[in-house]
Amino acid sequence: MALFIAGFAAGCNTILKPGVDASLPKESAVEAESQVPEDAEALEPEVAATPEGMEQEDLTQAEQAVLNSRFGLLFDLEPHETKDVELFFNYYNHKARKTMVRWLERSQTYLPHVRRIFTKYGLPQDLVLLPFVESGYNVRAYSWAGAGGMWQFMRGTGRLYGLKSDWWIDERRDPYKATDAAARHLRDLYDKFGDWYLALAAYNAGEGKIARALKQANCDNFFELKKKNPKLSRRTRLKRETRHYVPKFIAISKIFQNLDTLGFEPVSWDKEEEVVTVEVPGGTDLLALARAGSMTWTQFHDYNPAFRRQVSPPNTTATAYLPVAKADKMMAYLADPGSRPYAGYTRHRIRSGDSWWRISRRYGVPISVLKKVNNTRSNTLRPGQYVMVPGNGSTHAVASSGTASTSSSTSKTRAIAAKRGNYVVHSGDTLWSISQAFGTTVNTIKQANGLRSSRLKVGQKLYIPNSSNQATQQAVKDAEKVKTQLVHYKVRRGDNLTSISRKFGVKVSDLRRWNSLNSRGTIYAGQKLKVYVQ
Repeated sequence: MALFIAGFAAGCNTILKPGVDASLPKESAVEAESQVPEDAEALEPEVAATPEGMEQEDLTQAEQAVLNSRFGLLFDLEPHETKDVELFFNYYNHKARKTMVRWLERSQTYLPHVRRIFTKYGLPQDLVLLPFVESGYNVRAYSWAGAGGMWQFMRGTGRLYGLKSDWWIDERRDPYKATDAAARHLRDLYDKFGDWYLALAAYNAGEGKIARALKQANCDNFFELKKKNPKLSRRTRLKRETRHYVPKFIAISKIFQNLDTLGFEPVSWDKEEEVVTVEVPGGTDLLALARAGSMTWTQFHDYNPAFRRQVSPPNTTATAYLPVAKADKMMAYLADPGSRPYAGYTRHRIRSGDSWWRISRRYGVPISVLKKVNNTRSNTLRPGQYVMVPGNGSTHAVASSGTASTSSSTSKTRAIAAKRGNYVVHSGDTLWSISQAFGTTVNTIKQANGLRSSRLKVGQKLYIPNSSNQATQQAVKDAEKVKTQLVHYKVRRGDNLTSISRKFGVKVSDLRRWNSLNSRGTIYAGQKLKVYVQ
């Protein structure tokens, strides 16, 4: 059976850590905090696993036969070249077998579409398996470095291929647009290197990195480059992740093309969701659109994971995917949007003392977004007037019947949470990192503590639901230990705050705060910085 693959951009197969892409402009604290969606999912550990050193199980005769087979993109490999392939082949057949089964089931929704797109661009069908290597075919996955979606595009690479990524929408999570972008990206990489294994390596490490390594190694294929890698300069040398990238792809390819022989359930090719693609006008109330089709927000969002809010981006059209069975009613709503209430908005009544800044802080929405939604550039607000605040993409409607009652309910929740608080916020904490530590969600913590924004203060007490169970109690103790670990890092030549933040998985803004550096503060070789690490 032919395979198929998809791409990612500038590899990052590592577990998601909270943080903000330091290369992006910092419009405001609220804007920066929203770079990682609240429903983001960390890459599963098996995506980034390195089986080296793990105890390996003996392969059966059938498994050994599959491992030794040759097909598709594969060519005769030398013994030292097959070692890593066998490592990953063994890992996904045995230790990570349950994960592989989950990935195969998850891929069934998207495989037929990926195969059609790759056929359209004339790409080898084997390449359809690349999303397994990148994300386990998870459209909601984010890496610590900020790569997102099934194809794990970085923001910059995604933009080069037409994928929008901002406060409103992240098209890297659109399985249809991102697949088309991945196909074009892979085609471009093959046109440059003339070899599919090098194209895959460049998909992971970046085009420039592979080009420089090939030049210094004076070779033209991946396995020779891998062999010469130790002799390359430190800056040019390929990281272990990239060296393992192609062997991992080959191993998963062998498994996928021999599922029955290896005892896996066959992949079903008839589970693709039939959808109608529509362009929705700017500022469309997506929650009301979902209700027009008798869908919950969660159901609608499963079809449209790219939307980060319950309102589409203003002043521009956006692509939505509607289930065929419900499309007629939903398209009728789009033809007459005034026929339904603004369920995806909060109607905020201006009171004395209100300002755009205050409203922004209260609802966790950037000032620039608030002004755009309300079609104004003025800084003046008058008591009694109303402004529309877009929804935050939660599973609940954000429209409220009364601001005062909502505010009262929130205050009570905060008071209760303060008394029951069982976790103290430490430097470097975010709602995302706390939710991951306790196996819950950002929205659950927000609701339990009456929080409207994602901002936290050091020393603040939070109530984490279900903290009475043993696992959660242990997580609290571990979190206490983890967040108090201080590292004194000595700055080296070539270091900058961005590279240091990525090295330790922290935010640049935290590095500045911990070391009393202002926005223009510079660092120098030999300087010692305080870093609170996990």
